[in-house]
Amino acid sequence: MRELFLTDAKAYIRWIELPGEGPVRVFVHGLGCTAASDFAHIAAHPALGGGRALLVDLLGHGLSDRPADFDYRMESQAAAVAGLLDHLGVTAVDLVGHSMGGAVAIHLAASRPDLVARLVVAEPNLHAGGGAFSTPVAAQDEAAFVTQGFARMVDTTDRPDYAARLRLADPLAVHRSAVALVEGSTPAPGDLLGALTAPRTYLVGELSLPDADAEKAAALGIPVVEIPRAGHNLMLDNPEDFARALGRALAEAPARGN
Repeated sequence: MRELFLTDAKAYIRWIELPGEGPVRVFVHGLGCTAASDFAHIAAHPALGGGRALLVDLLGHGLSDRPADFDYRMESQAAAVAGLLDHLGVTAVDLVGHSMGGAVAIHLAASRPDLVARLVVAEPNLHAGGGAFSTPVAAQDEAAFVTQGFARMVDTTDRPDYAARLRLADPLAVHRSAVALVEGSTPAPGDLLGALTAPRTYLVGELSLPDADAEKAAALGIPVVEIPRAGHNLMLDNPEDFARALGRALAEAPARGN
């Protein structure tokens, strides 16, 4: 585990680094998850052909700090990841984001195009309104969720693997992140994604179809790749096909600056 103190957030952001030669790949997890639990097996998969991997825990999640005065908006999380990459002196990375992490990745690519060579998003939040996980959380009062709703969410989720990841998240961070996803941003991640010039790929699980965001991405000319036998947690539901699809998406990366 490595860590960096972010002066703006007054908190440590932490990540796990897998050494390797070649491209630097940065993995950003979704709401209530951790990067290692979601992406370590993907980053090390032979389909990606090696390379250095950074598995980043967003603030309020996993091993990173839980600043109480942080807003946990996607733009703020993107700035925190950008600070980490600046600290490491890397540019033109392959950036991979799932769900909420996809929205964070889009904001990062839009605000700091120098840092991102290729972008792959897996069922990201592209517009306001939230999703199946964030919407019920955001509908609760913040204090009530922190004191009661979070524990109830951990106890009642139908995915034991999600409960295991969620236990490592901060209830306040989960709630504020969910509210931010429901409220959306201006411009929206979907609009930012359409305007990006870096190569982009959209991954969607077969069991999530029909998916309105995937259809919008396709209409923008973004390659949309379906992962068979997978739902929203596609890199866990079908890691083999997810890794192969990701490897293909990153196979023709543009020239890099690091």
